[in-house]
Amino acid sequence: MQNTRINRLIDVLGDRFGGWLSNPWRRISLLLISLLFGTFLGTAISTIAGQSADWDIIAAALLVLWTELVSLLLYRWRRQGTRYLWVELLQALKIGVTYNLFVEAFKLGS
Repeated sequence: MQNTRINRLIDVLGDRFGGWLSNPWRRISLLLISLLFGTFLGTAISTIAGQSADWDIIAAALLVLWTELVSLLLYRWRRQGTRYLWVELLQALKIGVTYNLFVEAFKLGS
């Protein structure tokens, strides 16, 4: 690949963003935002899928597939000893969605 201005700009922006994320408080805040967005997404998925009863089984199958794929990614890379922020953000999102689906199930059961 040629070393053009746009390539250098993207490299510099990526390095600066990586430096910005090296602060642990910023990393934790991004993980917390991902967790809270997961709880919102869990509510949205359950209400949208519950609106029309045709999508319940398909939505559940897609959520189980997505959960298992995120777990596969996370535990495969943890075994290799590497930590990627986007994988940890997906894990936090998965935890938020799963937690909120349990909360919705308890609300419907009571």
